[in-house]
Amino acid sequence: MLQLKNITKDYLCGDTTVAALRGVTLDFRKNEFVSILGQSGCGKTTLLNIIGGLDKYTKGDLIIGGKSTKDFKDADWDTYRNHKIGFVFQSYNLIPHQTVLSNVELALTLSGVSREERHRRAKEALESVGLGDQLYKKPSQMSGGQMQRVAIARALVNDPDILLADEPTGALDSETSVQVMEILKKISATKLIIMVTHNPEIAEKYSTRIIRLLDGKVISDSDPYASDEPKAKPTKSKRDRTKSMSFFTALSLSLNNLMTKKGRTLLTSFAGSIGIIGIALILSISHGITLYINDVEENTLSSYPIMIESQTVDMTSMMENFMGQKAAQGTHELDRVYSSDVMGDMLSAMLSEVTHNDLRSFKAFLEDDANGFDTLTSDIKYGYSTPLNIYTLANYGDGEKLVQVAPSTVFESAGMTQISDMAEMSSAMGGSTSGIEVWDELIDNAELLSSQYDVVAGRMPTEWNEIVVIVDKNNEISDLSLFSLGLKDQSKLNGMMSDVMMGEFRQDEATSYTYDEILALEYYLFPSSAKYTKDGGVWVDASEDEEYIKGLFDDEHKLKVVGILRPNEEATATSISGNVGYLPSLMVHLIEENNASEIVKAQLENTDVDIFTGIEFKKDDEAAEPLTMAHIEAYIATLPAEEQASAAGSIAQMKASGMPDEQIISMFAKALEAQSTDATLDGNLAILGVSDLDEPSSIMIYPKDFDSKEIISDKISEYNSGKEENEQINYTDYIGIMLSSVTTIINAISYVLIAFVAISLVVSSIMIGIITYISVLERTKEIGILRAVGASKRDVARVFNAETLIVGFAAGMLGIGVTLLLSIPINIIIKNLTDISNVAKLPIVGAVALVCISMLLTYIAGLIPSRVAAKKDPVIALRSE
Repeated sequence: MLQLKNITKDYLCGDTTVAALRGVTLDFRKNEFVSILGQSGCGKTTLLNIIGGLDKYTKGDLIIGGKSTKDFKDADWDTYRNHKIGFVFQSYNLIPHQTVLSNVELALTLSGVSREERHRRAKEALESVGLGDQLYKKPSQMSGGQMQRVAIARALVNDPDILLADEPTGALDSETSVQVMEILKKISATKLIIMVTHNPEIAEKYSTRIIRLLDGKVISDSDPYASDEPKAKPTKSKRDRTKSMSFFTALSLSLNNLMTKKGRTLLTSFAGSIGIIGIALILSISHGITLYINDVEENTLSSYPIMIESQTVDMTSMMENFMGQKAAQGTHELDRVYSSDVMGDMLSAMLSEVTHNDLRSFKAFLEDDANGFDTLTSDIKYGYSTPLNIYTLANYGDGEKLVQVAPSTVFESAGMTQISDMAEMSSAMGGSTSGIEVWDELIDNAELLSSQYDVVAGRMPTEWNEIVVIVDKNNEISDLSLFSLGLKDQSKLNGMMSDVMMGEFRQDEATSYTYDEILALEYYLFPSSAKYTKDGGVWVDASEDEEYIKGLFDDEHKLKVVGILRPNEEATATSISGNVGYLPSLMVHLIEENNASEIVKAQLENTDVDIFTGIEFKKDDEAAEPLTMAHIEAYIATLPAEEQASAAGSIAQMKASGMPDEQIISMFAKALEAQSTDATLDGNLAILGVSDLDEPSSIMIYPKDFDSKEIISDKISEYNSGKEENEQINYTDYIGIMLSSVTTIINAISYVLIAFVAISLVVSSIMIGIITYISVLERTKEIGILRAVGASKRDVARVFNAETLIVGFAAGMLGIGVTLLLSIPINIIIKNLTDISNVAKLPIVGAVALVCISMLLTYIAGLIPSRVAAKKDPVIALRSE
């Protein structure tokens, strides 16, 4: 069963070697009760530890079941202790934070036994020692005798072959000692029990064999193993291996230990969370600032898009000169003041010829999914030269009055025709009339619109004929817009300029309107072609005929106000410059209706003749054709019927009087010259508002952020690289020039925040490592107990790794909780100082990541302490207090 052959054990004490055992040779039977007696220091406990595999012999051999242990590795000794040996200690060595049942189950957890099986076997073991009703008590709630019986139950639960008892009654009274010895006596009927004791009376009464030691040698053996007795059969070469402790078991052991010290664990977790709190706060503020910056970028870029017009002048160099961003002209010493050629560059830019951009090809490039503009932009808006012709019927108390609201006639009514002419010129070139016209196309991005505007009444538009009115943050609309929308009588503005110059102008009294009154407004939109009627063979402008315009009013052309919008308080910029917003589909509808009109079709079918005069267009490559009577007759045919009759009669009288044709032609020459002006086909189509949806007059690109804007700029450069110079796209990046320094500031702030995060991580890691090492020192005895019941070094390391993960999780969760609480006053303070809301905003992903980082850091920080715990000598660990 068990053989010791010439076992020697030496200890090093400084430079001195101390011999604890000196050539001990013993054989043990399969079942007997052996007591080892001797004075203190004679080697009894050392012999017991060597038999139990807790200590290793220096020389000799320990043979177990006929198998030598000379070549045993750590895993073999772990298996041996877990399956073959059961320990009963004088000081019980129960884990105080575990229940009685859990203490007994401990050895089974290392054997890979299922939870249900562990419970069953542990309960049976406790019932066998008379503790079936004490399962869930803690060791501190039990008497010494009860704790020793728990230790015996723990030693028996794995059904070992050998039970080792080290002074099992040393800490018990005589009555309890008898109870414990009776249990051991009963067990010895089927197992080998080797007991170390100082009490010879107990040894004589209960033992079947007594071995005495003196100075590390056996001096007597009351019943030595006889050579003629049958030997135990050798075990098979294949040994059972102890399964590793599961990670969940390690978590359970560590969690129970931590829960016994709730205050300490909380403080430890809080200490560990300080670094996480710092990181989380930085992350919260950084995330909030990033969101704010992104919002600023998106909103700012929605107000300052990249604008590309069909006809443009590069203003980049001029703006750089204005803003002092012009590059230095060469290098020179800083010993005097030098001139820089700014005026020359500015004049050159102003006098440079207009560049024509091929927006048809570029629009196709933008809409190609392969180029990825969808992911880089909030919207791409296409502008067309087709004007909005919008009217309404207003009642100012003196009957209905026809009011043209677009293009606005407010400045004309006020006598400020220069401003009106500037707006007309800008509109004709496809440019912006922001600040002059109150009608503005909405950005085609519902999410961005919702973030910039609140709907205070009604709803957002969904159809082409639905519009919204935009008020400012005070629910106000300028009187300019009120006059333009027909809500105020423009006739009050007549002579305003002269009145102001004379000091006689009086400000109109303030007015207000209910939401229902605004939502009841109706307007009528007509294509430019609808203003012309056919008279004979030509088309005439009827826009001054109010009755004709009113006759065009019908439901098909009606625009309905469906909502009132107000800028969101959180929005840093807004995308609508006017006070009335309409969907892009309105312009598409208008262009399609206009292009399908009879007058446009007539002009496109006969591209050589001016439909307004009936005269052929001049051809650039042809010399002026002499006037003939045929030209006179063709001209007369274009006149109204009454005028035709009058002109024909006049010519007949002239011819009757003998006037030659040349003289008659000369008389009509001036009239014919007036009719054959410099009109062109393109000019007429522009007057009619004809546009090609595939060829916009301007393109406004709204990047999502500055990074996207840079990528878009690169893509435009890439587009230009494959084109001839006259086919390249030219534009001015206003926002890029104005805000070029913002990116530098943002990057600098980000770098500082990253540096703080790095410092916090290092400090947190060091602190957690120290805390884990302290825990290892405190649980040294538990380490010894685990090793005694068969736990491997890996199992011990896993227990402490599990503890570090629990502490890391608690620290992370506590850090997140504290951060969320601190974010409340931080946001209040920042709101009061900067008027920016919710700057400290911890993202969910960031919170989860921080908890994971906390657990990872504690795990890494605990690797060295857990390795220290795994390498502890189990014998020394069991002696620690």
